[in-house]
Amino acid sequence: MAQFASHLLAASRKETRPLIHLALPICGAQLAQAGMSVVDVMMTGRLSATDLAAVSVGSSLWLPLMLFMTGTLMGLTPTVAQLLGGGRLAGIRPNVHQALWVALGLGIAAAGLLWYSVMPIFRLMGVPGEVASGAAAYLSAVAFGMPGVALFQALRAFSDGVNHTRPALWISLIGLGVNIPSNFVLIHGGAGLSGLLGTWLPGWIQSLPALGALGCGIATALSMWVMGLAMSAYTHKSPVYGDIDLWRTPTPPRWRLIGELLYVGVPIGVAIFVEVTLFTLIALFIASLGEVTVAAHQVALNYTSILFMLPLSLSMALTVRVGNTLGQGRPEFARLVAWNGIVIALLVAGLNSLLLWLTAEPVIALYTHDTAVQRLALSLVILAMIFQVSDSLQVNLAGALRGYKDTRVIMLITLVAYWLVGLGGGHWLGIRGPFGWAEPLGVHGYWIGLIAGLTVAALLLGERLRRIGKAVTDGRLELPRD
Repeated sequence: MAQFASHLLAASRKETRPLIHLALPICGAQLAQAGMSVVDVMMTGRLSATDLAAVSVGSSLWLPLMLFMTGTLMGLTPTVAQLLGGGRLAGIRPNVHQALWVALGLGIAAAGLLWYSVMPIFRLMGVPGEVASGAAAYLSAVAFGMPGVALFQALRAFSDGVNHTRPALWISLIGLGVNIPSNFVLIHGGAGLSGLLGTWLPGWIQSLPALGALGCGIATALSMWVMGLAMSAYTHKSPVYGDIDLWRTPTPPRWRLIGELLYVGVPIGVAIFVEVTLFTLIALFIASLGEVTVAAHQVALNYTSILFMLPLSLSMALTVRVGNTLGQGRPEFARLVAWNGIVIALLVAGLNSLLLWLTAEPVIALYTHDTAVQRLALSLVILAMIFQVSDSLQVNLAGALRGYKDTRVIMLITLVAYWLVGLGGGHWLGIRGPFGWAEPLGVHGYWIGLIAGLTVAALLLGERLRRIGKAVTDGRLELPRD
């Protein structure tokens, strides 16, 4: 153990800087993409409560679909990273082309679901008629953008895999730059634009209709396609990809390579989908506890989610670093790279928890002026600090395992830890009370359940990483070659 610790310290001196160098642009890209949702909510909220509700309800349907697509296409990243590490550059292009075929299929399937299945879902959810029609219009527009965002995510997975994470940052910022003015013009119409810039605008611009939620959907779809096409152009023209001539001679579908990509990627997509639905279901359960509780929960969760972007980005960078090192045929060092990433994630989680403690009161005051909401949100801060540690550990352990292409176990652990322990335990503590004799803990019970679920996930993933890292190092487990 002492020898492993000394080797880990030596590896840390070499690996920490490259890991951070990869992670920071990923973090910026994640924040830019999250900013699009913030812009959607802010701009539709200024038009009317109905449009805001329509966009909020619609987002709860298309965002999980997009995240499932993103997770599935992330299966390309460790494949590319291992091929790059092993110097097998000729194998990268056909693998990326198969990911593009998968992206096309997923994008079209997601669009079809958004076009044809939303109204039955809204009726089942009991969404009011006016909100449902606005949300359906919003989703019908967003559907056109799903193939575009799938294209972007596939090419981003390729670029991340070859250690170029900055393009995703700059192109995400371009998408945000397109989203903001498009949203304003299409949501508020010419009248809104005239009110902002003056009546000197041409008459045809002033006469543009205010499309509300539909306009927001069109702006979102436009941003998705701009990002997808910009990423295509960059990967085609940029010299940073060296001898990987990605766009030379398209490769037709190769079912073996597609099957290998889905074998690695689908469990990632399912795991992300399970996590998203966990938070969605908890929000629905908490809704019965009253509007103050709902607002406090959302404020605390939103703030912690922003801080979580850095641990999440570290996990994505860790997948690349572990994959690169394994591709070089250095399993012992890959093991050190993985655990060094976990140590850094723990330090980042400590920093995030400290930031929560120091800034919670002024930041929560920016979210709401309601003193009851502020008090309840502040009472969740201690739990949120523990939440940061558990969440950062489990997401980076999962990132390291993805570098080994060990994704099915992540999916199974996620299902058990999130839904059985996190959701089931949280509901038991929040509504029924611990052991049936104490008072229900309300929203605090749900947060304790979340922490328990994330902690169980971290423990199980940590044991899995220990075993697979040792097995590969000892030669008892041979990783498949692409």
